[in-house]
Amino acid sequence: MRFGFTEEQQRFRADVRQTLHSAEVRAAAVDATGADGVEPDVRPLYRLLGELGLLAVHWPAEFGGADRPLTDAAIVAEELVRAGVPDTLHVNTIQIVGQFLLMAGSTAQQRRHLPGLARGERFASVLYTEPDAGSDLGALRTVAEPDGDGYRLTGTKVFSLKTRFVDLGLCAARTTPDVGKYQGISLFLVDLSAPGVTVTVIPGVGDEQFHRVDLDSVPVSGDDLLGPRDQGWPLLNEALAIERTGLDYHLKAEHWLEAALEALVDREPDSPHDAYLEQIGRWDGALTADHALAWEVLTGLAADRVDPVAAAVAKYHSSELAQSIAAWAADIPGPEQRANRTRAAVTLDSAYREAPGLTLSAGTSEVMLQIMAAAFDSIGQEKR
Repeated sequence: MRFGFTEEQQRFRADVRQTLHSAEVRAAAVDATGADGVEPDVRPLYRLLGELGLLAVHWPAEFGGADRPLTDAAIVAEELVRAGVPDTLHVNTIQIVGQFLLMAGSTAQQRRHLPGLARGERFASVLYTEPDAGSDLGALRTVAEPDGDGYRLTGTKVFSLKTRFVDLGLCAARTTPDVGKYQGISLFLVDLSAPGVTVTVIPGVGDEQFHRVDLDSVPVSGDDLLGPRDQGWPLLNEALAIERTGLDYHLKAEHWLEAALEALVDREPDSPHDAYLEQIGRWDGALTADHALAWEVLTGLAADRVDPVAAAVAKYHSSELAQSIAAWAADIPGPEQRANRTRAAVTLDSAYREAPGLTLSAGTSEVMLQIMAAAFDSIGQEKR
């Protein structure tokens, strides 16, 4: 396990941080920060980041990247969040859909989609979850019926983020009916401006809005099939393992703990502090361990090692930690801070409303524990 960064990584981090601290980027980040239930359009900020070459540094240069290692992309992701850049579009567009295209897309698909994503000109979302298919994607009902050289998609997807701002959806659908639960599933790249696509907001308590996407006989060409037909399930499992580094949840937890400390410093002088400070120290230690778990997964991926169990451990630990910090810190801002809507009070209020979903998205904590338990059971059987 690695516990430090090389000199080259430290220099790269410093360069990225300096770029993100420019007046232009800071102003754009402020404009892209939502508050009071208003979700701003963050695309202008991402177009600026695309012009600066920061969105997909690990992609090949021919696809808009800089041919840097995956670990440098993780460094950029850390610095983006620490600079106040809302990260959902980056996670969905670059870290999930873009990475999926690199992993399973054809050369033609990569050339058609990746450069625009890397430049911040186009954006993507994930269309997996359905009203009756959440943690168990094998229950999905969206169908892709053959139509000439292509398909027509019909079904409903729910709980996708930023969908009204994106251009492309990575959609799971059934291409062969009446086979096993995890067979006959394929993946498609769907133009969300195509006829038959309807995007509506799902009411929720978080600052970021969830969306429902209804697909009514939406036409997709055969060229939009991602990977082999009927082989979507193994691709989904590999993609989810790659997605579950835990880094995005770790960065939320880090941000929320910093806000808790800021709120504590600003509390009235006669308010109790000692117990809070002791717990902040404990949380900080847990965050250090959490960072090591995330980077263990990331360094493995950079070496082309996909470890679903390590990814499950990192995702479980980071999401549970972030959720615990948010719940604990909710009561730290005093009445005056809440009335004045200080930065820390607003952040912690938002965190409290967002945190419950962290242990659900990208696989519930129960599913992560099941993955770990199955691995330990397998080890036990091998030793017997």
